[in-house]
Amino acid sequence: MMKRVSTALSCLLLTAAVSAQDRPVDIGVRAKEAAQIVVATVVDINSRFGTNTYGDRLIYSDVVAEVSETLKGTPNDVITVTVEGGEVGDVSLKVSDVPVMRRGERALYFLDRTARGEWVPHRRGYGILKLDASDRVEKSQLTLAQARSLIRSALK
Repeated sequence: MMKRVSTALSCLLLTAAVSAQDRPVDIGVRAKEAAQIVVATVVDINSRFGTNTYGDRLIYSDVVAEVSETLKGTPNDVITVTVEGGEVGDVSLKVSDVPVMRRGERALYFLDRTARGEWVPHRRGYGILKLDASDRVEKSQLTLAQARSLIRSALK
């Protein structure tokens, strides 16, 4: 009997651990951890080859975005966010946990600075929340106004 309870408990803990990994990080937590938070529209994208900290050769895209609002950090008119993935010539790289950005797209960016001074999405793909035409975060019911409120509350 005790072995069954122990096995059942182990299965429940494993299931909880696996499902917890799939949950996105709370916006308040992201707001506290990120160095900069902006709402911005992509105006240009420049892709290039580069090497990551592990020595792997990857394609990076420098996403140039016009900032309409700064929620945390130093205000800038334009910011360049470096993301993994993109196209150089006829070679392309799509990174599963980083959204592909296109000119004209608007997003809420949670950003960190690298040792090289580049802005990168905080917690990789969780650092970019694309906004649709009605200011809703893609694939959710969260509006930009609600996100702003959550961010401001977390930063108090």
